[in-house]
Amino acid sequence: MPQPDHIVRIPLPDDAALDEDTKKYFAICEEKLGLVPNVLRAYTGNIEKFRNFTAFYNTLMIDEKACRLSKLEREMIAVVVSSANRCYYCLVAHGQAIRQLSGDPQLGEMMVMNYRVAELDRRQRAMLDFAWKLTKTPHEIAEEDRQALRDVGFEEQDIFDICDTAAFFNYTNRMAHGLDMMPNAEYHGMDR
Repeated sequence: MPQPDHIVRIPLPDDAALDEDTKKYFAICEEKLGLVPNVLRAYTGNIEKFRNFTAFYNTLMIDEKACRLSKLEREMIAVVVSSANRCYYCLVAHGQAIRQLSGDPQLGEMMVMNYRVAELDRRQRAMLDFAWKLTKTPHEIAEEDRQALRDVGFEEQDIFDICDTAAFFNYTNRMAHGLDMMPNAEYHGMDR
């Protein structure tokens, strides 16, 4: 049985009604990804917020100069946070990104279901344990948690980036849940 056939449960503008910059952005997505991610279509409900969202996402998740974490590490954080929050959209979309970046479909599935079963190095495990705790019990984060990251080689800027990535996906998970956002069906079969 296929997933529900909607993007979100609020009305969105037709693509033809979008401004030229947004249409160009969508054309680039089609060219590079083969699709326009539904999260982007969802944000067309407010074009100013769409621009802010895409700029922040691109800096956080794509820009290699803005963050010393690898793209795979950032995607791992995205999936662990989304797993803690049970965010269907992000688990499907970012689980696919892990499969693609790692070349390992099993790693993508382990991250989605339970990252603790994956054979990760100490550095990755500490990073994901921190992201999980920051998501599930943020009020319990203490200096000992940051020190655990330092102990496996993370520097202060890395700790900022781990927090920034985890916080962003807690935000997007809330948006996805609140709007009943569905991932693009194509993600399910990619990089298997």
